Amino acid sequence: MAKATQTFKLGEDWLTSGTALDICNGKIALALTNETKGKIQKSWHTVQNIVEIGLPVYGINTGFGPLCTTKISKSETCILQSNILKSHSVGVGKAVNQEIAKLMLVLKAHSLAKGYSGIALTTLERIIWHIENDVIPVVPSQGSVGASGDLAPLSHLFLPLISLGKVHYKGTIMPTAELFEKTDLTALELGPKEGLALINGTQFITAHGVKVVQRLHAVLSQADIIGAMMIEGLQGSVKPFYNELHALRPFKGNIHVAKRIKRLLKGSEIMEDHIDCERVQDPYSLRCIPQVHGASRNTWLHLKELLEIELNSVTDNPVIINEELTISGGNFHGQPLAMALDYACLAASEIGNISDRRIYLALEGNSPGVPKLLMKDTGINSGYMILQYTTAALASENKGLCFPSSADSIPTSLGQEDHVSMGSIGSRKALQVIGNVEKILAIELLTAAQAFEFRKPLKSGIFLDSVHEEVRKHVAFAEKDRVFSDDIEKGIQLIEDGIISKVVAQVSKKQGVSLNTKYSEEFENY
Repeated sequence: MAKATQTFKLGEDWLTSGTALDICNGKIALALTNETKGKIQKSWHTVQNIVEIGLPVYGINTGFGPLCTTKISKSETCILQSNILKSHSVGVGKAVNQEIAKLMLVLKAHSLAKGYSGIALTTLERIIWHIENDVIPVVPSQGSVGASGDLAPLSHLFLPLISLGKVHYKGTIMPTAELFEKTDLTALELGPKEGLALINGTQFITAHGVKVVQRLHAVLSQADIIGAMMIEGLQGSVKPFYNELHALRPFKGNIHVAKRIKRLLKGSEIMEDHIDCERVQDPYSLRCIPQVHGASRNTWLHLKELLEIELNSVTDNPVIINEELTISGGNFHGQPLAMALDYACLAASEIGNISDRRIYLALEGNSPGVPKLLMKDTGINSGYMILQYTTAALASENKGLCFPSSADSIPTSLGQEDHVSMGSIGSRKALQVIGNVEKILAIELLTAAQAFEFRKPLKSGIFLDSVHEEVRKHVAFAEKDRVFSDDIEKGIQLIEDGIISKVVAQVSKKQGVSLNTKYSEEFENY
C-alpha cells in the first residue's frame, strides 16, 4: 500500500468516493479527535442508562424485527448483541473482493464516529485496527435486500470482532480464531445495541456505489476519447460538437462531452481532408455522442451527489439523539441509492450500446478509404467481423441486467420489513454492467485504431495521434487474421488501467492544451 500523506478525521471530515478509495489504498490515514471520542462515549453512556432504567428501546432491550415487542432482560442485553451477528450471518455466494469489504469497514467507521449509534470506543478502535492493518473480513456477496440495512453482509463483516468468521490476512484466508493466535487480539464483548449498530446500515450498497462512481467515471472519460478516434477513422463531421449547437440545449453532460471531443479533434489533418465532402450528416452513433455520452455523464453526476450524502450520513437504527430522545426510524433503507444505482446501470449500458453501434459502423466499409471489415484482403480473412459479435453479446447481456432491482420488493421479517430496496442487488449488477462495457470499449479501441491506420499519411491532432501510438505499443496493425482474443485482452487491460485517459492527460500537461470545460470541476472530480 501507499504511504499515507494526509489524515482523515472520522466523524468530522467530509468523505467522498475518492477519499474513501485513498483511505483503502493507504494514501490517507484515519484519526479520531478528542471531540469525536467524547461524542462516541456520550452516546455509549446514554445506551447504558437506557438499560439501567429499563425503558424499552428497540434493539437495546427488545428483540429484532418481528420480535420487537419481546422484552430482553438487563442481564441478556449483551448476549442479544452477539447473537444478532451470528443469526444474521446468512450470506451466500462468492465473496466480495477485499477492496469492497475494506470500503465497508471505512464507511461504517465514519458513520459510527458521528456519535449517534451508542457504540463503544473500543469497538470502533478495533474496526480501525482492521483497516490500518489490512485484515479484511470475508463477506459473501448475496443475501442482502437493502433494508433494514445490509444485514447479512454487515454481519459477516463484523463476525471477526467476536472471534468468528474468516479474514484475509497476509495473502491468505483464515478463521478469525487463527488470526487471534497469531496476534495479541482477543474477542470483544459487545455491549447493548452494539451488534445492531454494526449491522444496521447501507455500507454494502454504498461501498459498491463508490466503485461504480470510480469505474463509470473511467469508462465515460475513455468512451469520449475512443469515440473521437472513431470519428477520425471514419472521417465524421466535427460540426455536431460545436458550442453553438449545445448552447441551445444546455445539459451539463452534453456540453462537457462536446467540448472535450471538439478539442480532441483540433488540429487534425484527417478532419481537414474531408471538410468539403458531400456527406451531409453522420449516423447517430457518431453525430449524437454528446447527447448519449452526455446523458450518461449527467446520470453519473446525480449518483455522485447522492452518494456523498450517504457517505456522510448516519444509517443506523435506532438513532441516539440524546438522553431524552432515541428514534427508531428508517435511515437504513437503501432506496435513495438503489434507484440511483439502477439509473447508473442503465447509463453504463448505453455507453456500451452506442459503442457497439460505432464498431458495426466501422466494419461496413461505407467510409471512403476504410475497407469492409477493416482489412483489405477479405474472403480468406474474416477481418474484424467476429469482434462485433462479442460486443453484440455483451451489449445484449447488459440490456438484460438493466431491469431495475429497485422496482422489486419482497416482504421480509414476517412482514415487519414489508418494503425493501434490493439496492444491494442493483449495486452488484451496476458493476457487472460496467465490466462488460469496459470490454466493449476495448474492442472499439482496437477497431478505431485499425480504421485510424487507413488515414495515413494524414495525421490527427496531438491527442489522438498519441493515443494511437500507445495502442500500437501493445497491439499491432492487423493485415490478416490472427487470434484476436489476445488483442482483446490487451485492449481490456488498457481500459482497466485507464491508460487512454492517462495518455491524454500527459499530452495535455506537456503541450499546455487543456480539455477542461466549465463543468470539469463537477465531472472530473469524485
